[in-house]
Amino acid sequence: MNHAVGRRIEELERLAPPLTAQPDLDAYWDGELERYAAKPLNATRTLVETPLAFMETYDVAYEGFDETPIRGWYLLPKFPRGDDRKLPCVVLYHGYGGSRGYPEDYASYVLMGLAVFAIDVRGQAGETGNLMPQQYGMTRGWLTQGILDRDTCYYKAITIDALKALDWAADQPEVDRSRICAMGGSQGGGLAMIAAALSDKPAIAVPHIPNMCHMDFGILNSASSLTEAASFVERFPGHLEAVLRTLSYFDNMNLAHRIRIPVFVTVGLKDPVTMPETIYAAYNRIEGDKRIAPFPFTGHAVTGEMQRQALDFIVSRLLQ
Repeated sequence: MNHAVGRRIEELERLAPPLTAQPDLDAYWDGELERYAAKPLNATRTLVETPLAFMETYDVAYEGFDETPIRGWYLLPKFPRGDDRKLPCVVLYHGYGGSRGYPEDYASYVLMGLAVFAIDVRGQAGETGNLMPQQYGMTRGWLTQGILDRDTCYYKAITIDALKALDWAADQPEVDRSRICAMGGSQGGGLAMIAAALSDKPAIAVPHIPNMCHMDFGILNSASSLTEAASFVERFPGHLEAVLRTLSYFDNMNLAHRIRIPVFVTVGLKDPVTMPETIYAAYNRIEGDKRIAPFPFTGHAVTGEMQRQALDFIVSRLLQ
């Protein structure tokens, strides 16, 4: 590709920054996954009325990291599908500062014949609170809660919440547990990617413009939620190493070697938030079945074309 766009993509495809993983990264996560597997979901699902005649809608609450009830929409197609097989399911995670939204936001998935489980991320703009204790000050936003330790930090909580959402979906009687997709954009893309690395529930993953990648670069350069961590270190400069060490346990660049399922990743080359350098740093370390779709003139957005290609990927992997 003898043009600037092609050379830029080739440069990104060669990126291989040093890992920031601590020596016990895999042992740590193996132990945590075993410990949380035994934690009960204590879930409820309640049928609710909506204006959507062809969508069956349930308001769900379950427990993940702690006793915080995490709210989600569980949606099922309510129209003839031509067979009685259990349904593939897409588990969806939203972007930073968002929420599970409204059931109708997910109508396109239901029209494809998919079940949907779309959850709140704790403490953000949805109906889910946050019962995590806080022993230290925070900067603006949510990211710096408990950031001095891997076991108390906000990323630990939302990661476990995301994994337990997959557990809940896999347990539903309508769902084919062999056909589950973890999917999201930005923050949600980061959670979909870390779920692909840590959970045995998804068969595929679609991380759109994922964050939580190459976070030592991001905290220095990006306009993402990591600016909150940068502000924290500006206020408490003596904690830089502790912050970077904590982030390293949730960095998809460090966990990419654990991804063993097909993934479809999107990236905007003009994105100042989830910067292409961070996404490629994680993607390039994934082994096996993977595809990345770079969009040279896209900033921090999941475009219609990105979503169409993602839906085609889901159809090819879960519906054929």
